[in-house]
Amino acid sequence: MFRPCIDLHDGKVKQIVGGSLQDSGAGLRTNFVSERPAAWFAELYRRDGLQGGHVIQLGPGNEAAARAALGAYPGGLHLGGGVNLDNARGWLDAGASHVIVTSWVFRDGRLDFDRVQALVAAIGKERLVLDLSCRQRDGEYWVVTDRWQKFTEFTVSEAALARLAGHCAEFLVHAVDVEGLCQGVDLALVDKLAQWSPIPVTYAGGARSLADLAAVTQAGQGRVHLTIGSALDIFGGTGVRYAEAVAFNQRLQLQA
Repeated sequence: MFRPCIDLHDGKVKQIVGGSLQDSGAGLRTNFVSERPAAWFAELYRRDGLQGGHVIQLGPGNEAAARAALGAYPGGLHLGGGVNLDNARGWLDAGASHVIVTSWVFRDGRLDFDRVQALVAAIGKERLVLDLSCRQRDGEYWVVTDRWQKFTEFTVSEAALARLAGHCAEFLVHAVDVEGLCQGVDLALVDKLAQWSPIPVTYAGGARSLADLAAVTQAGQGRVHLTIGSALDIFGGTGVRYAEAVAFNQRLQLQA
C-alpha cells in the first residue's frame, strides 16, 4: 500500500537526501523544493482518500506549515518531528490522527521505556507511532536519532519490535542509507520488518518505481506499507506518477 508524505524543512515542502540532514544546514542535499504549500499536498491526499501519510518537521520553523497541512486533512495524517510528552496532545488536537515520536524516547543512545509508557498514558497507544528509522552497521540495523545523525544502542530486531508493538499503533522506519537516493528500496530490511513486526509498518527510503511498490507490498505481506518521495512526479521525480500510486491502492482495496 502506498502511503504519502509531506516533508517540511524551513517551512517548505522538500525532498532531502536523508543522510545529509545536519543541524547547521551545511552539506544538505536537496532533491526538490516545492512552490506549493504543505496544505496543497494535504488537500490532494484527502481528495484521493489516502490514509496514514505523514507530515515530518525536519528541524525548526515548520510548525505553521504542519498545522496548515493538518487543518487541510484533519484525521488523515500522522505528525512527526519534535514531538514529546508536552506537545503530543496539542498535535492531535490540531488534526493529526497519530503522532510520530523518535528522538524524545531515546536518551543517551538508549530507549527510555518510561517515556514510552508516559506517552501511552497521555494519548493512548492507538494514536502513537514509534519511529525506528535506522542505518546499517556491522550487519545490523541501528536506530538513529537527531536528524538521523546519531547512532543509538538500539537495533531493529524481532525481540525489540515485539516488545514495543504493545505500546504503539504502528512503526515508521526510514532506511536512512538509501533515503532520497531513488536507487531502490532495501528489501532485506522490508523482509525483516514483515517477519518481525506484529503491527503495521510504514517503510520509507529509496523507492524509484511502481515495481518497488509492488515488491514491498508482496514482501511486506500486507503489513509493510511504502512511502514514495523523491521519485514521485508531484515532488519533481520521474520514476512514479502520483496517479499510478493512487490507482495501485485502489486496486488493492478492490481485491481486499
